[in-house]
Amino acid sequence: MTSHQTVRLSAALLAVLSSWTLLAASASTNVPAEDVVPANGLAHTPPMGWNSWNHFAGRITASDVRDMADAMVTTGMRDAGYVYVNIDDTWEGERSKTGEIQTNEKFGDMSALAAYVHARGLKLGIYSSPGAKTCAGFAGSHGHEEQDARTFAAWGVDFLKYDYCGATVLYPVTRENQEALFRRMGHALRKTGRPIVYSLSQSGDFDIWKWGPQTGANMWRTTPDISDNWESMSKRGFRQLDLGAWSGPGHWNDPDMLEIGNGGMTADEYRTQMSLWSILPAPLLAGNDLRTMDAVTKEILLNREVIAVDQDPAGTPARRLETRGEVEVLVRDMSDGSIVVGFFNRGEQPAKVDLDWRRLGDRFGQGAAARDLWRRTAVAPGRAFTGSVPRHGVVLLRVSPAA
Repeated sequence: MTSHQTVRLSAALLAVLSSWTLLAASASTNVPAEDVVPANGLAHTPPMGWNSWNHFAGRITASDVRDMADAMVTTGMRDAGYVYVNIDDTWEGERSKTGEIQTNEKFGDMSALAAYVHARGLKLGIYSSPGAKTCAGFAGSHGHEEQDARTFAAWGVDFLKYDYCGATVLYPVTRENQEALFRRMGHALRKTGRPIVYSLSQSGDFDIWKWGPQTGANMWRTTPDISDNWESMSKRGFRQLDLGAWSGPGHWNDPDMLEIGNGGMTADEYRTQMSLWSILPAPLLAGNDLRTMDAVTKEILLNREVIAVDQDPAGTPARRLETRGEVEVLVRDMSDGSIVVGFFNRGEQPAKVDLDWRRLGDRFGQGAAARDLWRRTAVAPGRAFTGSVPRHGVVLLRVSPAA
């Protein structure tokens, strides 16, 4: 090794040690408290749209985003209510000399991309982190919160997913630090004057559903990242039943994005996810490649009767009526006086189910008018329902008192 190489190596080691020292110093410091952020008046119903991560992860490009926007129009998703086209991590480039965040070579002009999305009657979402780096190692918003919020607003961004991941190396991981950092960006977004839906991501730590509204957020993740399999999806979805008291218009519990169409589950399992997310209710953010959807995927994502359950303006949470073996019977009161009933079979075999309509209340004592939302047919009249639910499947009914 030459003397020049030794000098360069020593300098590199000093730089790494210096970086670690700075991180250690930061990690021993708590974040100054921030005031409560007023509600922004957005997301009266759970946000609907598409997010890039589940299918594309770090491969997402501006061209892909344009394709997804086009597909949301041509497939009918936009007209069904899916309006947000959300770019997840890996769009970020370096900062300018004055600190403005830049896009990387995959994205180029973000204002032009926003204009393209807006021209199709859709809205653009973007991703950042309160850390100096994002989960994928790209530039985060730490120390640039107001500057980034102004940039996002100037670009025409309508939705921000703010992922705590990158901040874990800067500060002790406490509720107080998370809440302060999320509030800081909440204030920054509010100062821009642009209506931007604010979504928090941190796996449901420290009961975020209890303090998320104080950050100005409209939705917050209540679970770790979802995977495209039955165990992951069902575990995250059914957990929400214990959290319904903290969810409603303008502030929603988020069990993560839809996996429908990504290939890891059966059609029955995907109908279960769509039904469960809708009856909860939860945000509906598709995560598949919209350009290559098969007929079954379209039928699930575009079922407007199921979407109407999710988007009911009352935002009343689902509750567990009963559990029979492996079958969960969930009910949700709707704004028009009807009740949605979901029979969810979590078992490995088909299950027979039945329900006396009187279990739904005195209004149903003389019978009910019921509609099967997946078969899109009326249920035979009578004072009770009987049916069969496939393995990992669902029967979803909308029930009104008999006339």
